[in-house]
Amino acid sequence: MDETFQTTSGRPRLTRGRPAVRLRAAGLVITALIGSLLVTWVSRTTWGRVENLRQEFSGLKQESFYLGIRLRSDIQRLNDTLLRYRLHGDASDVEIFHGDSQAFQHELDTAATNATTTLERKFIRQINTAYAQYLEESKPILEADRGFFASTQAREFKESYEKVQQQSQYLLSLCDTFVDNQRTAFNAFVLDSNRTLVSFQRLLKLALALLLVLAAALVMFVYRDMIAPLRHQLTESQAVIARQEKLASLGVLAAGVAHEIRNPLTAIKFRLFSLKKTLPEAANEDAAVIGNEISRLERIVKDFLQFARPSEPVLVDVPAARVLQEVCDLLRPQVEKNAIELRLDSCDSIWVRVDMQQIKQVLINLVQNSAEVIGTDGVITLGARSQSRNGERLALLEVTDTGKGIPPEVQERLFDPFFTTKEGGTGLGLPIAARIVEKHHGELRYHTTSGRGTTFVVTLPGYSEHETQNPAH
Repeated sequence: MDETFQTTSGRPRLTRGRPAVRLRAAGLVITALIGSLLVTWVSRTTWGRVENLRQEFSGLKQESFYLGIRLRSDIQRLNDTLLRYRLHGDASDVEIFHGDSQAFQHELDTAATNATTTLERKFIRQINTAYAQYLEESKPILEADRGFFASTQAREFKESYEKVQQQSQYLLSLCDTFVDNQRTAFNAFVLDSNRTLVSFQRLLKLALALLLVLAAALVMFVYRDMIAPLRHQLTESQAVIARQEKLASLGVLAAGVAHEIRNPLTAIKFRLFSLKKTLPEAANEDAAVIGNEISRLERIVKDFLQFARPSEPVLVDVPAARVLQEVCDLLRPQVEKNAIELRLDSCDSIWVRVDMQQIKQVLINLVQNSAEVIGTDGVITLGARSQSRNGERLALLEVTDTGKGIPPEVQERLFDPFFTTKEGGTGLGLPIAARIVEKHHGELRYHTTSGRGTTFVVTLPGYSEHETQNPAH
């Protein structure tokens, strides 16, 4: 199981999420842009369709729906007048016919002026032409002798009337065709309007869904990348403040306890040294055990005091490779006794500003821990590399071993003071190392793989050699 833990830090941690925040912010901006384009497209499409529908509705006039029916009725009335005139020969029917024909022509002219569709304009052109022919065929009947009809005149009258009837049937068929075409066009218009309304509803739902998605994404982004980090930072700051207060109190307590314990231990140790000279040989073994336990108590008090009240580092500029080389030279003979190889990898050319003794103490503690985990037959590798994070250059000092890794139950308490898995250990080695790294404005992290090993990384501010003369440092 792979785990990475960030344990200490001397600088605000909120900035470490900036690349991810920027990436998510860019994603949100792109999503908002795409969403805005989609909403704009939906709005323009919907507006265009609604405008077309409005124009089509505005083009619908009540008069145009009854035009064919009215003209058909007028033509039938003209035919009835001609028929009456044929039967009775009443001159007033001629006047009535002329009045109705003028009214019919006026209605055609008005309809031609108000025509808005191609269907209406085509119908009016056809009906005008056919009506002119109808009037031409009606002239012989209207101009006939209004007395009694001779046989020759009656025959001509009959032929003329039949022609008028044929032309009137053509006019009536034009009116019927126009009415049918209007009905078909209106049904198609209704269907198209229904489709437009359905599409309009879908587009509105799509726009609403997009707005909800964008709003949810905005809320999620604001909470996850602004509110949540601030809450985390606040909690972290409160924990750091509480920890510093505890450490300050612990430092005062440690100084008093160390003073009170050291004096009796020194006196006991001095008395034991005096007693060794007078004790028989058989009792020297017991005295040696007592002396070792006294030394162990002194070491515990010293480590506890160092953890609670660490000394301020005396910083010097030094190449990171030099620090690792000195640690490697110091510990190589010790670990080789257990068939453990201590390697020094090629290091990047990066400098650090550190207290040499304190940082060496950290690295020595890490190497010794790795050697104890390996036991025998293994490899410990030291290395240094540079890394840029948010425009800041960092030096990473790494200690990698080929041990068994750190069990999950140990990881949870790895940096707890006085927690140890080693017999006779104080449990202050890693906490002291973490405190020292924190004093150097760095962080101590680790990456472990069960059954494959662990890598501890000491991250410190770094810079190139030519930057060491910069007064800002």
